[in-house]
Amino acid sequence: MSTTASDRSSVDKPRFRDTLRGLPRRVWVISLGSLILNAGSFLPSFIVLYLTGRGYSAGAAGLVLGASGVGNVLGNVIGGHLTDTIGRRAAILLSVVATSGLTALVPFLGPLALIVVVVGLIGLVSQIHRPAMAAVLVDSVAAEQRLAAFGVLRFAQNIGVALGGAVGGVVASISYVGLFLGESAALLLFGLIVTVLLRDAPKAQSDADDEETQGDSAVGYRQALGDRTLVRFLLMAVFAMFVYIQTTVGLPLHVSDVGMNARDFGLLMALNGLLVVLFELPLISVVSRYRPQYVLAVGNLFTCVGITLTGFTTGLGMLAVTVLIWTFGEMVYSSIAQAHLASLTPPGLVGRYQGLYGAAYTIGTGAGPVIGGAVYAIAPWALWTMVAVLGLLSAQLSLRLRRPASAVS
Repeated sequence: MSTTASDRSSVDKPRFRDTLRGLPRRVWVISLGSLILNAGSFLPSFIVLYLTGRGYSAGAAGLVLGASGVGNVLGNVIGGHLTDTIGRRAAILLSVVATSGLTALVPFLGPLALIVVVVGLIGLVSQIHRPAMAAVLVDSVAAEQRLAAFGVLRFAQNIGVALGGAVGGVVASISYVGLFLGESAALLLFGLIVTVLLRDAPKAQSDADDEETQGDSAVGYRQALGDRTLVRFLLMAVFAMFVYIQTTVGLPLHVSDVGMNARDFGLLMALNGLLVVLFELPLISVVSRYRPQYVLAVGNLFTCVGITLTGFTTGLGMLAVTVLIWTFGEMVYSSIAQAHLASLTPPGLVGRYQGLYGAAYTIGTGAGPVIGGAVYAIAPWALWTMVAVLGLLSAQLSLRLRRPASAVS
């Protein structure tokens, strides 16, 4: 990465630690709520075990997961529209209340068709809040604070995911009814936090600037998808997420093929989680000094190299080295992606841009396991080659994510 003279003027900017301290209360409220939400998000992780435990086949469980995945994509798109029309707070509340009610129904459903429909709806409504939460952060902070704000949000999400995995496993061993009712309660708690602590929602600048665009979903998304910079960003995100998600497909398959076991895979993933929790926020203070398109390119490149090397590595020690490489890439990419997207967003379209990013993210992470698993079954080397190609494409697209100086920043 290199900097211009203006980039080197970072000595005149406040230290990242001071920027964190200066974040408004709304950032911490959203982040706390996100931690609770992720700590109580059990259904996506445990629905397959729940269904197979009830006697359904792996194919039936896959059908349910497919319905959830389609719902995830649609939910981000719908959530982006609702964020820009009915407002951030209302979209969040609609999402968490609807998800809570539907999740509480899951352990009492009988026919598979009904489970598919309800879980698909959960996949949809559970994603509506995501672009709304991102928009709250964008509305609440100055441009120079965005990176810190999204860094705090992601840190909270990572802590929540770690807690959720541990708590969910314990609760599921006792009662799946308790598991899903517990998730329902966590959602309502998040909704209560939003209701009480986000009453003073500031009117987004974009709300006053572009009311006509906000009121027409077709015009809004047509305008968004006519933005070539956004389209490049979305393609970059799909490729990047396809590559990254191979850590849950190609990596465990390779671990098994080289004679290691589930415990070894668990240790590798624990290393990844530990690194992210300990080092992502400090890393943000470093990458904030550089141009975001360069940061995204470096992040995608390290992720690509680390995961590609997995296929040519044996032994727990060497695989741990590859984890270090792709985890560094993950942290660099994730630290800046949404914040940079906010800087590329014109007035009135914050929700839609973040919603489309969420949809691209979901497409990449949804298609990755299906395609990656199928390609690995044919020839493992073909998967690692695909990872290398798509990773390099995502890095190249990252370098083109810059608007002209006259464009809206």
